[in-house]
Amino acid sequence: MSMSDPIADMLTRIRNANSAKHDTVDIPSSRVKAAIADILVQEGYIKGYEIIEMGVKKTMRVTLKYGASKNEKVISGVKRISRPGLRIYANCDELPKVLNGLGTAIISTNKGIITDKEARKSNVGGEVIAFVW
Repeated sequence: MSMSDPIADMLTRIRNANSAKHDTVDIPSSRVKAAIADILVQEGYIKGYEIIEMGVKKTMRVTLKYGASKNEKVISGVKRISRPGLRIYANCDELPKVLNGLGTAIISTNKGIITDKEARKSNVGGEVIAFVW
């Protein structure tokens, strides 16, 4: 069965594993998902990820991050913004701020998948993929 929105599936798996306080979560891998995971590592929302090859299929194992106790979640929310049925685009002047700069917006630009802060610095706009806070 084909998946209509694999990025939403990735974000939902991370959100659910975080709510259930799991240490890791396995996600089918792709280049776009790896780029999103890179941003989540840079911004400090997850510890890291590794790509595991199981024959033909590749799986991404994401290691989640928690505070001093496991009850303190680093990711308090994840929301998919642009989806296959409704694409949301923003130019460099209209880029959204998540919680007045406390969160991160993930933007797909012609320079790759970057955060909203990097997009403002580079003066580029693009498709708003997701918000993480």
